[in-house]
Amino acid sequence: MRLGLAFARSWAIACVLAGLVPAVAFASGGGESGLISLDKSLIIQAVNFLILLVLLTKLLYKPLLAKMDERTQAIQKSLDEAQAARADARKERDEFAAKIQAAHAEAQGIRATALKDAADEQRRLVDAARAEAARLVASARQEMDQDVRRARQELRQEVADLAIAVSERLIKKSLNDADHRRVVDDAIARMGQKN
Repeated sequence: MRLGLAFARSWAIACVLAGLVPAVAFASGGGESGLISLDKSLIIQAVNFLILLVLLTKLLYKPLLAKMDERTQAIQKSLDEAQAARADARKERDEFAAKIQAAHAEAQGIRATALKDAADEQRRLVDAARAEAARLVASARQEMDQDVRRARQELRQEVADLAIAVSERLIKKSLNDADHRRVVDDAIARMGQKN
């Protein structure tokens, strides 16, 4: 409404300055006694001014107001779209941050799982190596026990062979029965001491 009054005033001033409406009539000594001349031209000019004002209002002022309203709505729409875009950007940024945080947490979980798996694998390998070492030690002990038994057996065999050889030599020398018994007893006694 203020814009409409300001527009009307500015048109009125422009018309007065252009000479369409004689605002003040100066007394020029022609016998007129007032400042304003009230003849019929003033009424015609006032009617012309009102017609001009109506035409200008319909042709210029209303389209100008419509354009200004349209521009205001376009600006408001742009502002609303900018706010919506800002809200969408903020939402996407928050979603992206949440995804990054979830990926970071997942990576930490994978790392922890990998470290646990590596520790379990290391423990398993150490246990397997210990078991293998124990098996090898047991196998070596078994072989050593077998070698000792074999060596004892061979020693007994050699002692027996030696006893037989000694006996044969003594027999060949024609020992009597007493000498023969003493030799066999000595051989048996020696065999018993070695074991």
